[in-house]
Amino acid sequence: MSEAVGLDQLREIDRGLETILTSFDTSYVWNYGSVNEGLRHLYEKAKREQWNSTTTLAWDTAVDPESEIFPQLANPLVGYPPYERLTPKEKVRLRHGQVSLQLSQFLHGEQGALIVASQLVGGVPWIDAKYYAGTQTMDEARHVEVFSRYVHEKLEWEWPITESLKELLDATIQDGRWDFKYLGMQILIEGLAMAAFGTLYQVVQEPLLKDLLRYVMRDESRHVAFGVLSLADYYQDMAPSELRDREDFIIYACELMRDRLVGDQIARAMGWDREEIRQVVLGSPVGQGFRQMIFSRVVPNLKRLGLLRPRVREAFDRLGILRFEDFDAEAQDRQLGLA
Repeated sequence: MSEAVGLDQLREIDRGLETILTSFDTSYVWNYGSVNEGLRHLYEKAKREQWNSTTTLAWDTAVDPESEIFPQLANPLVGYPPYERLTPKEKVRLRHGQVSLQLSQFLHGEQGALIVASQLVGGVPWIDAKYYAGTQTMDEARHVEVFSRYVHEKLEWEWPITESLKELLDATIQDGRWDFKYLGMQILIEGLAMAAFGTLYQVVQEPLLKDLLRYVMRDESRHVAFGVLSLADYYQDMAPSELRDREDFIIYACELMRDRLVGDQIARAMGWDREEIRQVVLGSPVGQGFRQMIFSRVVPNLKRLGLLRPRVREAFDRLGILRFEDFDAEAQDRQLGLA
């Protein structure tokens, strides 16, 4: 009997497990006395701001998963005829699905960040960066925990990872170069997440989720700063052929993430035409505004690193996100109470 139960448990684990091959250089740092003041300050801040998600958040808060957690004005399907033909009950159920879909992608992205942070501990070539990457690994574990708990306990509905997010996570995790891991995770994915969290934080109605986002954003703002500090001046004297590799990766990643949430999974669930839904979401003012705003942190940080070069500028102009090159993220953090 116990053997049968054990086999069932193993099969259940296998169904939820995916293994990918990774290879990257791991660095010992024997010079413990070399101090990067910016990274050391960030490490001290990370230690001060650690929080226990079990006791800090009010998990006893009652959450109705079919309530207006996100305002209806943020729904890109409003006005789409098949959506408008739904009954009020069906619309409520769909809204539940849209919220759980978005938070499920945050959950999956945080697991990717957890994996990359753990890789950075081994890969980064400075002791202060290893210290900080260790605290980020703890942060990301906590973020996976809180999003998983909210999705499963409060929404009771988890969606699989979208194809585009999975593709970018795989590319970042599998690349052997430590600076690509910074670019892929700290600058791009974390920057996108921080902007998305900030946008949602300002419109979320539900108090537990609002509190959860505030604490996660406080951590994420440090993670983005970690990437900017670590890569400062790194690309200044890099060979043109190597810089082109970074430019290609940035353009590829941003084009991929611009089309991350275009309703594919909702279309499949509702039996609607996938390409039609894609065009509706891409063309809606809500969808266009959200997809552009999520790059508000990425573009200025790439500029600080000297990576907003002509080819990247041209691609960003095509994506409609070049206007964020001088965006003041610190001012927004102060407005949101994070700085």
